[in-house]
Amino acid sequence: MISTRPYLIRAIYDWILDNGFTPYILVDAEADDTLVPNGYAKDGKIIFNISSSATKNLTLSNETVSFVGRFNGVPTSVSVPTSTVLAVYAKETGAGMAFQQESSEEEEGELPEKEAIKEEMEESLAAPVSNKPSRPVLRIVK
Repeated sequence: MISTRPYLIRAIYDWILDNGFTPYILVDAEADDTLVPNGYAKDGKIIFNISSSATKNLTLSNETVSFVGRFNGVPTSVSVPTSTVLAVYAKETGAGMAFQQESSEEEEGELPEKEAIKEEMEESLAAPVSNKPSRPVLRIVK
């Protein structure tokens, strides 16, 4: 199944532009297949201004976010998988959307934690429920 993340990225990006704000993305700079300029990441994350005035050839596809940006006056190609985008937000207000980091298991469609939670919920629903009221547990203290 295709991830909802690229669709949400595009929707929030359009919403930010419609409101006249500057769209920023927060990216996990240490992830595989991430092509970002060296020396600009802080704590393994990097923030990009993806407005039309700051980028050239911006592409928000289902697989990648790519563009050409200028860093210290040098045009640099940037390409990041959509799975590494951690947030899309407006610079001026901070309004936008944050995403959880995806693991390789989630990308492959294997969700062992969700399956375990689902099984646990099914077991708790299948357990018989007693109709007898429980005894009171209050005591009189003098």
